[in-house]
Amino acid sequence: MPLLRLCLSVLCALCLMLTVAQGEDLPPLNGPVVLTVTGLDPQAFPGGVVEYDVARLESLRNIVVRTSTIWTNGKHSYTGVNLQALTRNLKIQDRMLHFHALNDYAIEFPASEAAADGPILAYKVDGALMSVRDKGPIWVIFPFDDAAKYRTDTIYSRSIWQLDRIDVLR
Repeated sequence: MPLLRLCLSVLCALCLMLTVAQGEDLPPLNGPVVLTVTGLDPQAFPGGVVEYDVARLESLRNIVVRTSTIWTNGKHSYTGVNLQALTRNLKIQDRMLHFHALNDYAIEFPASEAAADGPILAYKVDGALMSVRDKGPIWVIFPFDDAAKYRTDTIYSRSIWQLDRIDVLR
């Protein structure tokens, strides 16, 4: 019986360490969830799901992209998380991603096409959080003004706004 308790204690301790190590040290949720990522490895992420509120997104390495879009007037500064960095953090860089918006618009995006100088998951425009009315909570923004490769119909179709969920397809 004491040996069983010892084994269970060691197992529980290992599970706790594994959860902390693989949770990528995300801060606790403090606000409404703005992005849910599903289909992750349940060995690495409890339940195969990670949820992000604005504080969690802000805790990741953020990038500011200043660009114009075909949907807005003039240039704006968009703050968000680089998609390539997020896919690496979640260990899904070789997967197909299904992006889903609040308005039920959906696209598929090969994670392998997320470049370091490519799209961000923007949650702020000109320093202010994006509301649902203004394409929030998250808008996939490419640096459209930086290169012609970001001004194609395929890229425009991937610039999904009101993004609230990413499903990782196996």
